[in-house]
Amino acid sequence: MKKILSIDGGGIRGIIPGQVLVSLEKKLQAKVGDQNARLADFFDFFAGTSTGGILTCIYLCPSEEDNQKARFSAEEAVDLYIKNGSKIFDLSIWQRIVSADGISDEKYDASALEKLLKRYFKSLTLSQLIKPCIIPSYDIQKRRAHFFAQHDFQKKGEGSDYLIRDVCRATSAAPTYFEAALSESISGISYPLIDGGVFANNPALCAYSEVCGADGDLSAKDMFVVSLGTSSVNARYDYDKAKNWGSINWIKPVIDIMMSGASETTHYHLTKMFNAIGRPTQYVRFQPTDLRNANPAMDDATEQNIAALVEVGKETAQDCDKELDRIVNILVGEGLDPVTFS
Repeated sequence: MKKILSIDGGGIRGIIPGQVLVSLEKKLQAKVGDQNARLADFFDFFAGTSTGGILTCIYLCPSEEDNQKARFSAEEAVDLYIKNGSKIFDLSIWQRIVSADGISDEKYDASALEKLLKRYFKSLTLSQLIKPCIIPSYDIQKRRAHFFAQHDFQKKGEGSDYLIRDVCRATSAAPTYFEAALSESISGISYPLIDGGVFANNPALCAYSEVCGADGDLSAKDMFVVSLGTSSVNARYDYDKAKNWGSINWIKPVIDIMMSGASETTHYHLTKMFNAIGRPTQYVRFQPTDLRNANPAMDDATEQNIAALVEVGKETAQDCDKELDRIVNILVGEGLDPVTFS
């Protein structure tokens, strides 16, 4: 059975699924008696959008000593946000003025994020990740979805290969927050890309479709999908206020609604698909609905909010302890079932 891990977008709220995966990895380590075991040792295929795409690339980053072994632990992955979130979402007074708080220009300077990605990934390329994966973004010039797929290199060569730091920059280029990314393939072709969350904030269905196209005539019965959201708590927009909004007022709400709606639709379809074949337990979705004291804003990286998001992640793992144990038993009991593409 192909075991798939999918992680939603959500900016700084990526701390929540990141923290759940810290708990899952620790349980896996305890189960197999190996403190160096990593998530990539147990899942066969990965998917991530925006913040989930960055986490995916960290989980699949190869060790310098062994290019088939993951370099970073789940804890080191989520530390990217816990320790550096305030740098990524650092809004200077000057930037606030010139961008009109994200209305006339991007809200944040992407240089801090780019430096961080370079530090983590250096010159690593997509094809060097240790497991196949899919990471969505959107091409604003060609007006179509653009998927970064680790395994495409086997068929398409350098035209489908990119620096990992450029992949992460593209999938996380959220409109109004960061400027669009200009990602260049190893073959030298540039693509103007924005955050994949505009159409696939929850990439689990993209992962399902991609694995269906792998070797072996696969379908839902052959898959076990673990999907992690970044919370479903959304701002309410009152009718009396929204009915007279113009384009400026609708900018942020539309982005919020689009990303939430995309995630909910994917969950709806996958639930129906696995129920239809009588295997509902082969699809698991973690989506906390209570953010406690955390601010749901994608860019609130204050020390207080980061601590609150860590707490939400830990509480989610605690509340789902039995389900995490079940996942561990499946991952370890089934063993690896590599996803290959001829």
